Amino acid sequence: MDEGTRIGSYSRAQHDGGRSMRILVTGGAGYIGSHTCLELLGAGYEVVVVDNLCNSKEESLRRVQELAGRNLEFYKVDLLDKQALHAVFESSPVNAVIHFAGLKAVGESVTDPLRYYHNNVTGALVLCEIMGRHKVKNLVFSSSATVYGDPSEVPIKEDFPLFATNPYGRSKLIIEEILQDLHRADETWNVSLLRYFNPVGAHPSGRIGEDPNGIPNNLLPYITQVAIGRLPELFVFGDDYPTRDGTGVRDYVHVVDLAVGHIRALENIISGPGVVTYNLGTGQGYSVLEMIAAFEKASGKRVPYKIVARRPGDIASCYADPSKAEDELAWSAHRGIDKMTAHAWHWQHDNPNGYGEP
Repeated sequence: MDEGTRIGSYSRAQHDGGRSMRILVTGGAGYIGSHTCLELLGAGYEVVVVDNLCNSKEESLRRVQELAGRNLEFYKVDLLDKQALHAVFESSPVNAVIHFAGLKAVGESVTDPLRYYHNNVTGALVLCEIMGRHKVKNLVFSSSATVYGDPSEVPIKEDFPLFATNPYGRSKLIIEEILQDLHRADETWNVSLLRYFNPVGAHPSGRIGEDPNGIPNNLLPYITQVAIGRLPELFVFGDDYPTRDGTGVRDYVHVVDLAVGHIRALENIISGPGVVTYNLGTGQGYSVLEMIAAFEKASGKRVPYKIVARRPGDIASCYADPSKAEDELAWSAHRGIDKMTAHAWHWQHDNPNGYGEP
């Protein structure tokens, strides 16, 4: 392929544990993707990353290699560029794909739905077409708890009705349905649909973490940016929900636990299960005010906040029943709210401008 597109071609490291699998990670420079690349390298897999860097930075991959003591291959490629993606598969054959790449801001998806449907759904179609052409039919898909919409009860199980309430969630649900149809047409496809809840935290080293563009859409990076002084105060959207303190309750899961979940799912699909679905969460919900209090305790920093009106589309309470992943993948979340908040603060404190210049 064009060397102008191939940003990083690094020497292959020796395998740990005798593994010989090469894994393509789309969106691997992003928040969850970078942590998963680190876990893959640590488990002995070879890693190939494609990312268009629209919401991520190549610096994250440099740090992943530094932490792992191993190298990976990186291509700056957009999934909508079919020829460039085909060239990656030609030059770097892989055995399976973990698919993270996609736009992910709920609010932005409401104001610009066509961009979200085109990028997320068309990108997935192109990826599957190229995978099929190269006979790579093992896929772990990064889905979302947003596919459940506003559930009638909690905790949420995998067999609950699906009803996304925004274009971002609907794009995830559409891709899930596409992948199920793909397996019905060709049973040699093995797909793991991972519906995860609210990823937070950072690697305990403080070297990689969440670095959103602009004002964060998610709670914990918003809190850390207020604590570091990048933002003046935190807006708490609504305090009149039917919850224990009136603020929204969510299932926050440490990003390292989440990354390990992808390794477990990858190991599982190699056995040929067809299409399987798992919730990845802790099974416990925390309110916005509880997260603020936990962060203040972990960091020693006060977080000023202001109660404002609810956001359209927000729901009162959302947390997982993760028992299926525990039973079938031997996976569960081990890092609690104290480590989630402490590691998020460690990352933000050591990297006040994220991966940008100090």
